[in-house]
Amino acid sequence: IPPRHPDEKYSSCSTILLDNSIVSKPDLSHILESVTLAIYYNIKHRYANRSLAIFDEPIHPLSQEKIPGKSFEDDPTHNCIFSYFWNIFAVAELTAPCAIVALVYIERLLTNANIDLCPTNWKKIVHGAILLASKVWGNLHHWSVDNSQNPKDVAVETMSKMEKSFLELLEFNIRVSASVYAKYYFDLRALAYDHDLYFLFRFLHKDKAEKLKAMSRPCEYKDLHQDVAAMRRNISMDFIGIWHTNAILS
Repeated sequence: IPPRHPDEKYSSCSTILLDNSIVSKPDLSHILESVTLAIYYNIKHRYANRSLAIFDEPIHPLSQEKIPGKSFEDDPTHNCIFSYFWNIFAVAELTAPCAIVALVYIERLLTNANIDLCPTNWKKIVHGAILLASKVWGNLHHWSVDNSQNPKDVAVETMSKMEKSFLELLEFNIRVSASVYAKYYFDLRALAYDHDLYFLFRFLHKDKAEKLKAMSRPCEYKDLHQDVAAMRRNISMDFIGIWHTNAILS
């Protein structure tokens, strides 16, 4: 049994704690922390520095501002990656599922294009994956490459070309099934747990309990109706059996 973490809380007889993050509505900050970990270790344990020119910032800068070449020599820190994610999600008002879908696209791209996340390309690949995921996930009204909410220093023309290349390298496979989404969600939770990042637990208050009770009522009614229907069928069969039973004379 793994030792308890000092910051981890547990339910008791007098107190019920609920996980604030569920697969259909993940907690944004914790999902971003988990996705950041996945990106960080992918860069740290990369096979090589294989890349494509369209994703290399020194060749096609993501920002309109000039960045010194030395900035691409060292691997990004965990905080650097998280800040990059957080800024984009804050500006574009994106949701946690978008981060999960973006990670799916990143891994598909690395596999299809046979490249690695490295200091020169990770920002553009992450940015392109988030942009694509936001459109597929239904957040198109929030953000696009020519939207006024797009981060100000992003080169729009560069992003348009990269988005097209991203789609082509994905072979236009942008579908993310519910099973794939759920797998990535639980894998991210496991990754966070392995690195002592625990999802928030909150107290079950009366209003939350009433909402959960109201949500469960349709299921209760459905089960009740199924039980009643089954009982009626059994009774009908009993009557049929009685009606067709031949009398036995002794």
